[in-house]
This record gives sequence, C-alpha cells and structure tokens, in this order.
Amino acid sequence: MARAALRGRLSARLEWRVAKLAGVHHETATARTLQLDVPGWPGHVPGQHVDVRLTDEDGYSTQRSYSLAAPADSDRVELTVQRVKDGEVSEYLTDTFSVGDPLELRGPVGGWFVWHPSRTGPVLLVAGGSGIVPLMAMVRARRQARSRAPFRLIHSVRSPSDQFYASELRRVARDDGGLDVATLYTRSAPTGVPRPPRRVGAADLEQYGWPPQFEPTCYVCGPTGFVEKVANTLVGLGHDPRRIRTERFGPTGG
Repeated sequence: MARAALRGRLSARLEWRVAKLAGVHHETATARTLQLDVPGWPGHVPGQHVDVRLTDEDGYSTQRSYSLAAPADSDRVELTVQRVKDGEVSEYLTDTFSVGDPLELRGPVGGWFVWHPSRTGPVLLVAGGSGIVPLMAMVRARRQARSRAPFRLIHSVRSPSDQFYASELRRVARDDGGLDVATLYTRSAPTGVPRPPRRVGAADLEQYGWPPQFEPTCYVCGPTGFVEKVANTLVGLGHDPRRIRTERFGPTGG
C-alpha cells in the first residue's frame, strides 16, 4: 500500500499540468513574480522548483526550471522570473505572458535544497541576485508556520534597483525578531551605507552569518561562481560541509 501511494505521488509530480496566469507583481525592471493557478497541485516544500514548458504552434517545445517563490496557497503557486538577454523562455514570461494565458508546468522537483518548517535549528541563507527566490520561499514558509527557528539572510545584489522583494523583506525584518536581513551591494550602494560595494567575502559571512559553533544549516543559491566561493568560504570559516546546501544556475537562468 505504501509503495503504491509513493508511486502515485511521484507520478503526480512528473506529469505536466496546465496552469494559468492569475496575477503579476513586478519585482524589478527585469523581473516579475507570476501567480499561477495549477488545478490539482500536490503541494511543495520551500526550496523546490518546477519545470516550465512552452510549445509553439509549429510544435517546437522548450523548457526551463524555476524555483518556487512561496509556499503553496491551495492550487496557487508563485514563480519569480528574471529576464535573461536572448532567453527565449524568460523573455516570454516577463514580457509577453499575460493574465489568463496557459502554461505547462511539472513538479515539484527536488528534495535536498529544502527547509521544513518543523526544523528549529538556526538557518543561514546566502543569495546572489535572483538566487534569493527559493530562499524567499523559506522565509515566507517560516512566517506562515509561525516558526521560531532563527534565520539570517544575506542577499548580494549589484545595486538597490536589482533587489527582489525589497519592501516585503524590510517589513518582515522589522516585525520579526527572529529574522535578520543584510543586503550587500557589489556595484553601487545607497547613500549612507557604510559598507562599500564589493563581492561577498569572509568578513561579511562572519559579520552577518552565524558562528560555526551554532551549527546552522546553510543554504547558498546563485550563479555558479558565487555559490562555489561562498560555500568554500563557509567551510574555511569552520562550518560543517555537511550542513551546507547549494543550488546554482548558469547564464541561461535554467
């Protein structure tokens, strides 16, 4: 019985579903959050992703993977998509895809880079650019579950205009004593910010992260080079490699 139930759940995740765009929220000039209604959605865990497939009238098909940006709300899920230059899927989703339009979606996918609200230990989230998307799903799931697990989020962005979820993160960090948010800039910073623009380094991870003796679970997401540098730096600072979970994406954003 248990094996049959497991096969049924896996089959549900592997099947393509037709979703419809229910709403849009613009995060930056080149990124927007898509609110999708997905009939029969089986639910998901923060940190998982989905496959999105587009099929043209002539039968040409292409697909990409996108992280889920929030906990499921019944049959509604959210994806935040960053437009990539010459990206055939991301350009369609950010520039053309309109409310009411259909979209094929499969998932959820992934079981390693996830956080369960039942966990109580400290968590360090480190994001490079749009790598914040699955980490934001964890922040939102923590808040939804009224979890008291202590979270620290470090978000590295090029400039203030590149920050996803800016107003929400300011509000949540202000109202929730268990969540600390540090936004670090690599190219241009707002007036009055004492830290000059630069890439994330060991000093930043020490100042805004957790000491290794606290044994936090660390989630690092972003471009490959960013993820590798941050993960290696965390190990160099004394963090247990078994507690470091990484998710990376290439230049296509896939």
